[in-house]
Amino acid sequence: MEIREATPGEHDLVGRLTADAYREFFDRGGRDPDGHYLQKIADVAERAGRTVILVAVQDGSPIGSLTLELDTRVDPDADPLEAHRAHIRMLGVEPAARGNGAGRALMEAAEARAVAGGKTEMTLNTTRLMTAGQAMYASMGYERLPDETLPDGFVLLTYRKVLGVGSV
Repeated sequence: MEIREATPGEHDLVGRLTADAYREFFDRGGRDPDGHYLQKIADVAERAGRTVILVAVQDGSPIGSLTLELDTRVDPDADPLEAHRAHIRMLGVEPAARGNGAGRALMEAAEARAVAGGKTEMTLNTTRLMTAGQAMYASMGYERLPDETLPDGFVLLTYRKVLGVGSV
């Protein structure tokens, strides 16, 4: 398996793959009644100029992706990241490829990128439905922080990991 940045020619494919990875969670009671967030997830090209889009490639085809906010955010109007922090967004692995280490490999590559960029902390949010991700984050040394409740009442679980020697 290869982990690398997505090429512009892969943005549409990677976007569809990532949105499809999230779709099952929305179908099981996640929030996105109008499909707006799935459209946002699928629009890799829109965020690629501000963030790092990593892909896991197996047998020549992308099977997963992750968006890494190093200096700027996915949402250009969001509060800026603190100088020491990187943030992971939109980690998704296609259902047929889950369990082969692609998610962990993407996370490790994101951590390495953050450390190389001088970051000492990685944060991410997930949902209650994404239990496999929660288990992976805990096994990788991420600690739970207080939940974040969005204005519509949707709860995001927050995780953080201090980066440094031996963390990647």
